[in-house]
Amino acid sequence: MSTALAIAGVSAVLRDLLNDGLIQHNAVGVLGSSVTVSVGPPDRVVPADGSEASQLNLFLYQVTPNAAWRNEGLPARDGSGRQRLANAPLALDLHYLVSAYSSADLHGEILLGYAMQLLHETPVLSRQAIRRALTPSPDVGDQLPPALRALAASGLESQLEQIRITPVSLNTEELSRLWTATQSHLRPTAAYMASVVLIEATEPARKPLPVLTVGPVVKPDPLDATTWYARGVAVQQGLVPALPTLETVEPAGGHSVARIDASVSLHGHHLDAEPGSPRSVVLANDALGVSASLEASPAATDAAGHIAFTIPAARSMDFPAGVYTLSARLRRPGEASPRDTNRLALTLAPQIVGLPQSFARDGDGNASFELTVRPAVHPGQRASLVLGQLEFPAQPLAAASETLHFDIPAAPPGTHLARLRVDGIESPLVDRSVTPPAFLDLRITLT
Repeated sequence: MSTALAIAGVSAVLRDLLNDGLIQHNAVGVLGSSVTVSVGPPDRVVPADGSEASQLNLFLYQVTPNAAWRNEGLPARDGSGRQRLANAPLALDLHYLVSAYSSADLHGEILLGYAMQLLHETPVLSRQAIRRALTPSPDVGDQLPPALRALAASGLESQLEQIRITPVSLNTEELSRLWTATQSHLRPTAAYMASVVLIEATEPARKPLPVLTVGPVVKPDPLDATTWYARGVAVQQGLVPALPTLETVEPAGGHSVARIDASVSLHGHHLDAEPGSPRSVVLANDALGVSASLEASPAATDAAGHIAFTIPAARSMDFPAGVYTLSARLRRPGEASPRDTNRLALTLAPQIVGLPQSFARDGDGNASFELTVRPAVHPGQRASLVLGQLEFPAQPLAAASETLHFDIPAAPPGTHLARLRVDGIESPLVDRSVTPPAFLDLRITLT
């Protein structure tokens, strides 16, 4: 989700898109004069002396709720109305006017044509384009106004839905009302809508402990003494294609999420490689800008159906917590070129290193302490500590770090089960290698 800076972020990205497009199409050479792209109301475009330069103006004239998202995830609080249970997104559609100004003949029409072509060829604002437009280069970042530098933290490139740009038809009456309201003279204009911008609060929300069992634990199945649960429906597949294929991802310890320095097993078929040829695993996350490969563990006897790999602690900085797409790369026996398998999802969870620990509160009952975590938390990621059922946000980071600082006012005394949440992904808290499952000894004591 995005922050409240997302509205300004969309305007900044669109201005950057139009400005780059005019440069690529050599609009200056075509018009024989300089061309600028401004963002502001139409009544401020033409100076008081009446001299009208060749330029495009992007004007945000209306913001409306998004009909598809407005009823998704309504705000939730507990019975007292004081404790927040969830943060509902504010879904908005942004309505823009793109107007062309010039005192020369046909310059306005030429500029509007370029603008409409650019927006037609860019129906979706990609995450890379947003990141490039809002993140200033190191050599110019300090020279930008504070408002523009702040847009890099809007989270616009990480929101769930990508932003689509669609043209909107306005009749003459609607255009007349808009230009009359701005007290400006009509110029060649096209209307567009940017949808959808998702703005979410960062207020701490209550997170209940996971449910280990539903009802009593049943005795082992007489047909399968190794499990305490009914086996369910067994599915057998046939007609297996002769291509390297991944079917399941199995993190170590029976967890549903992967961890740093913990093995991950991939199961499938036709995963064996030419003798002496390495097998690797490729992890990618577009939102985090990560795409890297890891060497697979040495092949076992069942290499055709199994690949194992580990994300080492030495590469904690390279793989922040998040949801990754995972594929294997290998060269089949008798083949000259490597193949990539299908992709599966893998969630890399954060973890707190060195628990259990004890921290002292000050005289006012407040607690302030640091925790070592893996993988490293990057700027822009939302990290928080969950003690029992209470969530406390970490202090913001200026650079990727394995150390998080927490300031907890009115810290609850006692011993609490501790979980780390990074972008909604929680550190494992349950030991699933024992029967029945039990909580791991991941506790923080506040004295």
